[in-house]
Amino acid sequence: MSVDCRHTNVRYHVQHTSPLASSDVSTASPTTSDLELALALAQAADQLALRRFEAPDLMVEHKADQSPVTDADRAIERLLRDRLATARPDDAVVGEEGGASGRSDRVWYLDPIDGTSRFVMWDPEWYVLIALAIGDKPVVGVASAPALGERWWAARGEGAFRDGSRLRVSDRTSLAEATVTDDWDSSLARGTADGRLARLAAACRTVRPHTGYSHLVVAAGDADVALAVEGLAWDFAAAQVIVEEAGGRFTDADGLNALYSGHSQASNGRLHEQALRALAAPRSTLGAPVTPATRR
Repeated sequence: MSVDCRHTNVRYHVQHTSPLASSDVSTASPTTSDLELALALAQAADQLALRRFEAPDLMVEHKADQSPVTDADRAIERLLRDRLATARPDDAVVGEEGGASGRSDRVWYLDPIDGTSRFVMWDPEWYVLIALAIGDKPVVGVASAPALGERWWAARGEGAFRDGSRLRVSDRTSLAEATVTDDWDSSLARGTADGRLARLAAACRTVRPHTGYSHLVVAAGDADVALAVEGLAWDFAAAQVIVEEAGGRFTDADGLNALYSGHSQASNGRLHEQALRALAAPRSTLGAPVTPATRR
């Protein structure tokens, strides 16, 4: 196994517009497709996020678990909720900052800033995550990184894209030749990884720690397997549909539905079962399941 620590942390601001995000979300109607709506929501959220990124008056607090939350997190989620209330009044919403509201089989999952700890440190690798699930199946997902000038999106049956270019997972079939990535800042390279990550890494050829949204690296074919040992539905929903529409597979670390399990594994699909066997971790030791009360 080798360790690849390449990561370029260049800060720049780009006003990114995806092909379907030009419509005004405030005028979205029931005939606006869910993907068009999600992209328009991302565009509005990106604009607000960039105005607060590196702002000298950014307000930072800490939650009970000591994770940071900013006025930007809260303002973005309020913006998204308000616009969904107009465009999709019958849908439920689950957000990291505002919890669950509404009762419907159609649930929007919002993470206004995924990577707040990087946001407050002026690191550009943070994401606005927006997804729609019907039942427990994500059908639309957008992951936008406005400070990097990148946007990723997918809709069920319509493919996955990054900035308009079609995404496709790798075609590697041997775990021994695979690249695994994690979403903990250089944890594998430092030798401080969770035991499951360490077991998976030992079975792979290359370890490439990734400071951002590591599932997207799998969707792009730049890594073969990614494991998140912690996470909630708003962390996973967008990634699931993007990875699957790119030809990959997305489950929890036991091969089950990841949406509410508290942990996830993304892969190119061909390596998924091999990676699950390498993990060999009892479910009880993984992240706690979380099921928001939003569905009928």
